[in-house]
Amino acid sequence: MAKARKSPVRPASDGTGRGVVDQVGGIDSHPPMLVPASELEALLDALPDVVFFIKDTAGRYTHANLTLVRRLGLKRRDEVIGRSVTELFTAALGSAYARQDQRVLLGETVENQLEMHIFPNRAPGWCLTCKRPLREHDEIRGVLGISRDLGQPDGKHPIYLRLRRVLDHLNDHYAENVRVQTLAGLADVSVAQLERYFRRVFQLTPQQLLTKLRIEAAMRLLAGSSSVAAIGQACGFGDQSAFARQFKATVGMTPRDYRSMISRGDVAQVD
Repeated sequence: MAKARKSPVRPASDGTGRGVVDQVGGIDSHPPMLVPASELEALLDALPDVVFFIKDTAGRYTHANLTLVRRLGLKRRDEVIGRSVTELFTAALGSAYARQDQRVLLGETVENQLEMHIFPNRAPGWCLTCKRPLREHDEIRGVLGISRDLGQPDGKHPIYLRLRRVLDHLNDHYAENVRVQTLAGLADVSVAQLERYFRRVFQLTPQQLLTKLRIEAAMRLLAGSSSVAAIGQACGFGDQSAFARQFKATVGMTPRDYRSMISRGDVAQVD
């Protein structure tokens, strides 16, 4: 039975009782516009590669676009509203998302966090997540966030061929100590230019792409019988604790938990 929809978070009041997510500055003497959260929710329903949500201070969804509803394997928005991540996701993922939300409720901002999400068809997919505290009168009232799917590289960008040399190097040497200065030299650009071009072409920084390659390699190896420590070392992590921290921050669970999901058939193996 679907739960009743909770009262929306209201970081500002428009006098109608509807949730408002932000104020859009007016022009000249015109007052700021108040944007109802429900309008933003409806607008973002049209984006199949972007998950949008608002949660209250108890971690319950007050708003969710239809992309999130479908990613959860559900059909109706009211099956999500009023429920928390620990109710909707697996125990490991739900706990990880809840911890991240708690940091945001304490004032932290999550900006383009590279994350591996597990979709309803058990296929893993890469996303970039942004979360911000939702404030009303300087008081944090909830969490506002989006997760957008990581798209394909822009192969038509003029710099792509030079960046391709960097990508090939990362694919061949991700298990080694990779220096960003070396990568910049391969593309014949400065470090600052490399960062900027990487964001344009790959939507990631060089370090994020390196992390992605290492985590993908680790996920493949976790389907085998090698020890977690050996896998971490083989994938370029300095020690087992560094590997476990990065894996959990990126995938939302420990390497051992992910291996258990593979053995239960709860996640498809990475190609």
